[in-house]
Amino acid sequence: MKFNRLIHIVVLFTGLVLPMLSFGNDDVQALFAKGNSYYAKAQYKEALNTYQQILDDGYQSAAIYFNMGNASYKTDDIPSALLYYEKAHKLAPGDEDINVNIRFANLKTTDKIDEAPEFFLANWWKAFILDFSVSTLSTLSILFVLLASGVLVIYFFTNSVTIKKSSFYTSLMLFFLGVLTIFVAGMQISYFNGHRQAIIFSSSVVVKSGPVEKSGGIFVLHDGTKVNILDNSNGWLKIRLGNGNEGWIKSTDVKEI
Repeated sequence: MKFNRLIHIVVLFTGLVLPMLSFGNDDVQALFAKGNSYYAKAQYKEALNTYQQILDDGYQSAAIYFNMGNASYKTDDIPSALLYYEKAHKLAPGDEDINVNIRFANLKTTDKIDEAPEFFLANWWKAFILDFSVSTLSTLSILFVLLASGVLVIYFFTNSVTIKKSSFYTSLMLFFLGVLTIFVAGMQISYFNGHRQAIIFSSSVVVKSGPVEKSGGIFVLHDGTKVNILDNSNGWLKIRLGNGNEGWIKSTDVKEI
């Protein structure tokens, strides 16, 4: 089970990190610059189309989604802006610019949902595992392991007892930091996998008590509201709001983050 979990983390690392490393591709860089040029000229739809070409080619990064969020916001498409900001947040959860823009865009939504308070240890743990992006954590883990290996080489080849001691313990510490960053990245991946969320795109949605049309309405939500997805059944999604309220809506009413 632990081995399978490790393989799962490695695969997810590859899927998330390699496309971002490949962002240095000349064609992608050219498209990104072209999109930025459109944005600077206030040609926001053209900018969005250009950024979308990058995504269609299999590349993704927090920067692309962040810029798409900004372009959508400029066209007053708040649901799309929040969708792209949240996608950027998943790739770079510790980026304060992204988090500020999410809060700012939420001010323009109709529904103001008060988040249910969490236990302070849960808040601390979430902040800890979401402080760095997976790409940053993977880079740090590689760096720590390489440094640890280099210091270990010194341990094997030096004749000085003092240097042997210090290099041995330094190597252990660096290996530990490498394992820690991999662990935190795995926890972050598990967190986002366990928190399926979506943005409502329909202008007005009646949340039902059950996954059928004839079920009674409980409350109404509007476009731009973020919901947590708990379950799905025949085209219906069971959702939960930040304040704990639950109900069912049609899957066509939302776009998953």
